[in-house]
Amino acid sequence: MKVSKTEKNLPEPTKAELEILQVLWEFGPSTVRFVNDKLNAQRDVNYTSTLKQMQILTEKGILKRDESQMKHIYIPVEDESKTKDQLLDRFVNTLYKGSASSLVMQLLGNNKTSKDDIEKIKKLLNNFDK
Repeated sequence: MKVSKTEKNLPEPTKAELEILQVLWEFGPSTVRFVNDKLNAQRDVNYTSTLKQMQILTEKGILKRDESQMKHIYIPVEDESKTKDQLLDRFVNTLYKGSASSLVMQLLGNNKTSKDDIEKIKKLLNNFDK
């Protein structure tokens, strides 16, 4: 099964940029200070680093900035699921030649898949058959 391309391909965010996006998806439109505070709960991040990354994300078209208020508010352009779908498409196309089944087989064969996970996967597959 080949994985289809998404209609609008945004540039691929870096790991650090994805951390910023995760904060924005979880908490909604936010200031740089808010995002930086949330990132600092996980690891030390300089405010200026967060600011620069959010400016780069804006230049890439991944974020937009609302300048209508005194504090600039940053907003993701795409929702979380659409971005994850796009990243997953790229991942599967690059590493598994577009074969989602190859990815699933690798995941299931890594001895880290719990019985609970396998049951959830079975239920999901059964729903596809209906």
